Amino acid sequence: MKGFIVGLVVLAACQSPESSPASAELEILTPPGSDFEGPAFEFERVSEDVYQARGTGNVSVGSNASIVINEEDVLVVDSHVSPAAAAALMRELRLITDKPVKYVVNSHFHFDHAHGNQIYGDDVEIIGHEYTRDMLANGESVSGHTYQTMRLTWVEQAGFAEGQQELAPIPPNRTLSDRMTIYRGGREIQLHFFGRAHTGGDVLVYLPVERVLMTGDMLMARPPYMGDGFPEEWVETLERVKELEFDTILPGHGPPFTDVVWIDRLQEYLRDFWARVGEAHQAGLTSEEAATRVDLSDHGEHYTGITGPGVALAAVERAYALLEGR
Repeated sequence: MKGFIVGLVVLAACQSPESSPASAELEILTPPGSDFEGPAFEFERVSEDVYQARGTGNVSVGSNASIVINEEDVLVVDSHVSPAAAAALMRELRLITDKPVKYVVNSHFHFDHAHGNQIYGDDVEIIGHEYTRDMLANGESVSGHTYQTMRLTWVEQAGFAEGQQELAPIPPNRTLSDRMTIYRGGREIQLHFFGRAHTGGDVLVYLPVERVLMTGDMLMARPPYMGDGFPEEWVETLERVKELEFDTILPGHGPPFTDVVWIDRLQEYLRDFWARVGEAHQAGLTSEEAATRVDLSDHGEHYTGITGPGVALAAVERAYALLEGR
């Protein structure tokens, strides 16, 4: 891997859903939660015809989206937290392209990345790992412990509650087990499953010519949520990620970054988390006790949110379950 700074230009969407140039043709795409003012997204150009879309805060959108504009169509990575958020992206995409969305990739099954799937018609291929399809089809995105835990942190966000009305999680209609390659015009788009990490089915989207890697929540420049993760395997999965050649990383949350040392930092964090939680488990501490005592503050130099002992209870409960073979 080789890292260097890529020139970035931020395009702020400046129109409300009602004033979007495509509002007439997309009028049907106004599900509950669409009644908000101002743009839902800002678009940051990271390479030729490659963008990251991040929420502005005017409405809850959940995850980022990555946008790949091909010769005749568009590929979107992740569909956000609600049909309203996904529909807002469809409208505001008209600020940068008039090409239709042909592909949507779910990086994983979590509700903030996949609950906009239902706005896409039958002519759109929704792609995900086999595990992601199973989890969405079995209702895990709306009933699993992650949803029950994390949604409580979202309820105060603008439009979140409204956006969950009439929600019907839709699983991918096309799946992969290890790898898939899509060729659109002169562009090669690779989809990889390198192993379990943030969930059991994390898919990476890689543009080898543009040297851009879209990681979902497997890799961010901050500590990840681990309530459905596999910390020990995650380290090895990241070793396989290092085999790709890329300059720019588009995470599922937060802005793009180019410093690939974040992979090493995450691996070190995961190793220490797994070892120290394992020690707490062996010492007979309950998960609640371990969550208050496990100390990863030696990682605070890079992860500034870590200021002392204490880790997320969901992460400890997940690690205990794995240690106990549950």
